[in-house]
Amino acid sequence: MTVEDYNKTIDLYADNLYRFILKNSRNEELANDVVQETFEKLWMKIENVDSKKVKSYLFTAGYHTMLDLLKKENRHAEFGISEEYSYKHEEQYTDIGELLGQALSRLPEIQRTVILLRDYEGYSYEEIGEVTGLKESQVKVYIYRGRLHLKNYLVRIENII
Repeated sequence: MTVEDYNKTIDLYADNLYRFILKNSRNEELANDVVQETFEKLWMKIENVDSKKVKSYLFTAGYHTMLDLLKKENRHAEFGISEEYSYKHEEQYTDIGELLGQALSRLPEIQRTVILLRDYEGYSYEEIGEVTGLKESQVKVYIYRGRLHLKNYLVRIENII
């Protein structure tokens, strides 16, 4: 990868990476830090990263950097643990984007991550597996379960009105 390729990579993927990390962490400062650290890691390995696989490298490195920073912030958090879902919502929303964001925030971290990579960023199941370190079948299961929870949340009339 050349310096010119690196600069093009920043233009092409910095915003997408930022949105992905922000949707997962819901913390603007953390998202900025992760994006900066990820591009720093890419710069340090500029000779070893193939420009054709740079998007996958960025999202993989960004995802793992985010997890590391979140673990440092909250040593007691266990990621991927499923919890009871309450689909009742007490506030009224008219903006479907806000409602979808609320529904996404109720998902376990791993389900939210795979859904964001698949539906927001357009990654294939195989690519999501590479980014998250999961098998393709696990990715499909997490996406299915996450979408099922989103559907159940979004079809409840109390959440929409």
